[in-house]
Amino acid sequence: MMSSAADFRQSVDGDRRAVRFSGNLTLACISDLPKRLDEVDGTRLLVDLSQVSRMDTVGAWLVHRLVRGREAEIVGAKEHFQVLLEQVSQADQPVKVRPDRTPPLYRVMGQIGDATSIAGRTLLGLLGFFGAVLVSMAALIRNPRRFRLNAVTQQFEVVGIHSLGIVGLMSFLVGIVIAQQGAVQLRQFGAEVFTVNLIGRMSVKELGVLMTAIMVAGRSGSAFAAQIGSMKLAEEVDAMRTIGLSPMEALIIPRVLATSLLMPLLGFYAALVSIVGGGIFSWLALDIPPVTFVQRIREVVPITDLYQALIKAPVFGLIIAMAGCFQGMQVEGNAEAVGLRTTAAVVQGIFLVIVLDAFFAVFFTSIGWV
Repeated sequence: MMSSAADFRQSVDGDRRAVRFSGNLTLACISDLPKRLDEVDGTRLLVDLSQVSRMDTVGAWLVHRLVRGREAEIVGAKEHFQVLLEQVSQADQPVKVRPDRTPPLYRVMGQIGDATSIAGRTLLGLLGFFGAVLVSMAALIRNPRRFRLNAVTQQFEVVGIHSLGIVGLMSFLVGIVIAQQGAVQLRQFGAEVFTVNLIGRMSVKELGVLMTAIMVAGRSGSAFAAQIGSMKLAEEVDAMRTIGLSPMEALIIPRVLATSLLMPLLGFYAALVSIVGGGIFSWLALDIPPVTFVQRIREVVPITDLYQALIKAPVFGLIIAMAGCFQGMQVEGNAEAVGLRTTAAVVQGIFLVIVLDAFFAVFFTSIGWV
């Protein structure tokens, strides 16, 4: 009966040294075989595996290590032994302790290329997501009973009412800063009275809606991404699909509608509070009475400035809500992805708002709304 312990015998076969293995070439049976194999010399070998009954990865590695770098012929190996030996041979590749040093220029260009590719894929994803939102809204218009009024009302409270405090405080302080910095610069020309013009037009036309959009992106856009992303990780979104509910109708559309509808109101509120802040500073620091300040605001701020703010605001709200919901729906894997996608939602929302604001500025100037 063949012994199960791994062993080998050496002999001279012509001009080659023959090594004939026997037993089981497995981890449990090799004993001191590796040390004895290190003593085998000769550059030409004949390895006979015909008497080996079993072989595992460790045994195949011992055979491979014996023949590596030598002129060797392996005979008598069973078919599955040959497959195992080939796999071990293919896996025997040098491992780099340190990666190759890439020139700084190549590394920077590679990072730019990766960022461009990611930005392009994200833009395409947002466009596709926007199309899905439009399709779902069209379906709701055809079947109004599926519209979730309670969900939209809840988002009104989250996006609008809960934001009044921080938006108001920020706008009040921004109004004071505009008044103070404008007064300092205009004082050099003896034109401090035009500080009112600066406060009115800046607050109504640009900063009111723009700063509100940035605050909503940081507050509500990030919340949308985190909430939907957590639901994705908990498989609640998949469960909704399983029971026949549309995540687009239940989660996305209420948030998009609430943000788009409330952004004009928040922007108008922010502009008013900013004007109040600038008016208080003008009263205390520039000795401009409130009555005079209000009369001057009515004279210098054209109605087109308000129209511009009210046109831009719902578009900004739509972009912010879509960026937050889109990133939330992209969450996969683990909890770390929620943080990464939430950050991406805020960055993309603010970036797209500023880009769109620049386009709006050029468009309104081209039609004469200056």
